[in-house]
Amino acid sequence: MWPWGHLAVAYLLYTAYTHRRFDRPPLALPAVALAIGSQFPDLIDKPLAWTFDVLPGGRTLGHSLAFAAVLTLVVYVFATRFEYRRVGFAFVVGHVSHLLADVPPTVLTGDLSGTEFLLWPFVDQPADEPVDGILEAFLSYYAMGPYEVFQLGLFVVAALVWYRDGAPGLGYVSAALDRRASPAGDE
Repeated sequence: MWPWGHLAVAYLLYTAYTHRRFDRPPLALPAVALAIGSQFPDLIDKPLAWTFDVLPGGRTLGHSLAFAAVLTLVVYVFATRFEYRRVGFAFVVGHVSHLLADVPPTVLTGDLSGTEFLLWPFVDQPADEPVDGILEAFLSYYAMGPYEVFQLGLFVVAALVWYRDGAPGLGYVSAALDRRASPAGDE
């Protein structure tokens, strides 16, 4: 799944949860954590596999359920310790939704092939096609077919819902970009 597809799935799940549980849209900081969590498996696996050749494939360590279990525990401990439980929960929702969204639709028909990544390193992974780094992988690995068009449509729906929710997290991102753009001492 493309990054924007993962972001869309995560946001739609999380906003449905917050509306149902708290009768409000997501808060800003959890929305940022959700966005990061929704990309986290690929931020680990793709560079380590495709650029640095440390991992055997682009869906291994960060995509495994074993890693997700350890990560969830670590995030819970830190979020509890620093009293950011909602932020930690949002990050974990993003991460887990990424894993679920990478499960191929053929699972619905009973075909479990393509889900081996969830059990890495305990189950061997199908070999990845060799790539010359992340940029080459993204430029040649994915083609725009019906599934990619669906993801783009899902992203548009999620963006509209996010806008309707008041664009939570946009203020944090804007402030961070403003701080980086202004030289020290200009404030």
